[in-house]
Amino acid sequence: MTNNPIRCDIFCTVIDNYGDAGVCWRLARQLAEEYGWRVRLWIDDPAPLQRLVPNLAAGPVEVRAWPQAWPAPWLATDCADVVIEAFACNPPQPYVEAMAVCVRPPIWLNLEYLSAEPWVPGCHRMSSPHPRLPLVKYFFFPGFAEGTGGLLRERDYDARRASFDETAFRAEFGLPAKAPDELTISLFSYENPALPALVKAWAASKRPIRVLRPGDGEAASKTGSLSLHPLPFLPQRRYDELLWACDLNFVRGEDSFVRAQWAAKPFVWHIYPQADAAHRAKLDAFLALHPAGPQLEAFWRAWNGEGSLDWPDFAARLPGLSQPMKQWKETLETRPDLASGLVQFCLDRIK
Repeated sequence: MTNNPIRCDIFCTVIDNYGDAGVCWRLARQLAEEYGWRVRLWIDDPAPLQRLVPNLAAGPVEVRAWPQAWPAPWLATDCADVVIEAFACNPPQPYVEAMAVCVRPPIWLNLEYLSAEPWVPGCHRMSSPHPRLPLVKYFFFPGFAEGTGGLLRERDYDARRASFDETAFRAEFGLPAKAPDELTISLFSYENPALPALVKAWAASKRPIRVLRPGDGEAASKTGSLSLHPLPFLPQRRYDELLWACDLNFVRGEDSFVRAQWAAKPFVWHIYPQADAAHRAKLDAFLALHPAGPQLEAFWRAWNGEGSLDWPDFAARLPGLSQPMKQWKETLETRPDLASGLVQFCLDRIK
């Protein structure tokens, strides 16, 4: 092993929305900024990434378009030391063939989706020999429990939060000063048939509710107790600020779900719906793990299509959710973050 920076290629295919690109960029940036790795991110659809990171050209990651026709043959010397395929996207075959003839084959990881299911620790770091080539792929699972790969969290997260100015944030986006009894909510979800009923309940609330919707094109409005305030689409770091500024956060998918847990504010998760209802097992597993699971369960299930929303009941529970949210964040902080665990895993095999 030389003193040259470790070269890393991350491969990402965008299935839909922003989660795939968002997770890959967050990991790529952390490996480059915090560990000095030379990272190339190969992505088949850069459009979501350009919204998440408007200043992509500024680095520190080299973003490459993943061409439909990958050049063949690919030079072994242009393979990285570490190859990460996100969510089993399968690197291009010419690249894999080149990996097999490298003097030192790359460390090849498949970064899996996040799940709290109990089988995850048993599968984390499992190896899978290639059926034809002298290569081994390792499965790297993010997770919440001991024995998993942990969650993405930047070293400067606490410092950024400590310097966050909520008053300036509200002023920047034209929000009035927060009233003493105002409940400020961020709303980021997939299409949800339960939303109209929730909006109606918010409008009928006894306390003023201000809902902030990032990336939503509708006009600002006021109905009863509800003030709806659209925000522009926010880059990743600014989205953290939105979570910090709100009393309750509605999040979705994987990346914003994780950020809400670091924010340690009460949150509601709209899990990515899967046709075979596999998402329900993931929802059950997380609720069973989280210290506020029993208090969250009825409302979260209703938000995900099981049962009817009872906003007054959930709103009454909010004051009691603050402590378990902080407790959960502190528990997660005791475990290695995903990037540091991944780096150590690779270093142990490169040396």
